[in-house]
Amino acid sequence: MAAPRVFVTRQIPCIGLERLSEHCDVEVWPGELPPDRNTLLAKVPGAAGLLTLLSDRIDAEVFAAAGPQLKVVSNYAVGYNNIDTVEAQKRGVRVGNTPDVLTAATADMAVALLLAAARHLREGVDDVREGRWQTWKPLGYLGVELSDRTIGIVGGGRIGAAVAQRLHGGWKMRVLYTARSDKRDLEQATGARRVSFEELLEESDFVSIHCDLNPETAGMFDAAALQRMKPGSVLVNTARGGVVDQDALLEALRNGPLLGAGLDVTDPEPLSPEHPLAQAANCVIAPHIGSATREAREAMARIAADNLLAGLFDQPLPAAVV
Repeated sequence: MAAPRVFVTRQIPCIGLERLSEHCDVEVWPGELPPDRNTLLAKVPGAAGLLTLLSDRIDAEVFAAAGPQLKVVSNYAVGYNNIDTVEAQKRGVRVGNTPDVLTAATADMAVALLLAAARHLREGVDDVREGRWQTWKPLGYLGVELSDRTIGIVGGGRIGAAVAQRLHGGWKMRVLYTARSDKRDLEQATGARRVSFEELLEESDFVSIHCDLNPETAGMFDAAALQRMKPGSVLVNTARGGVVDQDALLEALRNGPLLGAGLDVTDPEPLSPEHPLAQAANCVIAPHIGSATREAREAMARIAADNLLAGLFDQPLPAAVV
C-alpha cells in the first residue's frame, strides 16, 4: 500500500518532518517565502494531508483542488483563522493546531515589547545607531515604570494568563481582564478582576492583546477604543494584526493618549518599512517572533506532525480544531 502523500508549505524543524517521513510521502515547499496561490493550488491535488502556516489561505478553492482524498489539515500555529473550518467540516476534513507549547515564549515576548515601549527603547537604539546620541540627557527618553501599575489583559486564555502572572509576580501589577467567562485560576493566582472592555481601557496603564481574530474582534481597537485608553498608556499586541486599526493606532501614538506601542503582529505581514507605523519612534515592531524559541518551534513541529498522522490514520487528533 502506497504511503499517503503530504504537502508541507514551508520548512519546519526537522523533528516534525522526520516523524512524517517515517509514514508518508512528504513534499516540502523549499522556498523562504510561502508558495503563491497558483503554486499552492497546483501542489494540493492528490494530497491526503496538508501541513500549513498562517500565511496559507486554506479555503473552499483549496479544498476543491485537493479533492476528496484530503483527510486532514494541520496548522503550524495556535491560530487557525487562515483555514475555512466550516468548509472543512462540510468536506469531512479534520483540522488541528499547536496550542499550549508556545505559551511561555509568546508571553515572554509580550513582556519584552511592553518594556521596550514603556522605556522608549526603539528610539534610543535608533539614536545610537544613527549617530544622534551626543550626551546623557536629564529629560531624554523619559518612559514609565512598571511597578504598582495596572495591566489589562484582553483575552484571559493561556498566553494572557501567563503575561498577567509575569507582570503581577515581577512588578506587583494589578490585573484586569476581559474574557467570555470568569478565569478562576487567573483570579486566584494574581487577584485579577474581570471587567468590561471599556473599563479595562479606561483603568489600565498597559493593555496586552491575547484574543483570537474573528468577526467580533476584528478592528476592536479602533479610534474610539484607543481614545478611551489612559493618557501615557502602552498597547501591546502579540495576537493578530487585524485586531487593531493601524490608522487609528498611528493617530493615538502621534497625538495621544498612547505613550507607545509594541507589536509582534501587523496587518499585512510583513509591514512595509515605509509604513508610518514602521517609522514611528514610539512604536516597536517585531517580525512575528512570539513563538521563535528553539523549544517552542520544535514542540510545535511535533504536535503538527502528530495531528497530521492521526488524521491520516483515523485516530483522534492530539490538538483538534474540528
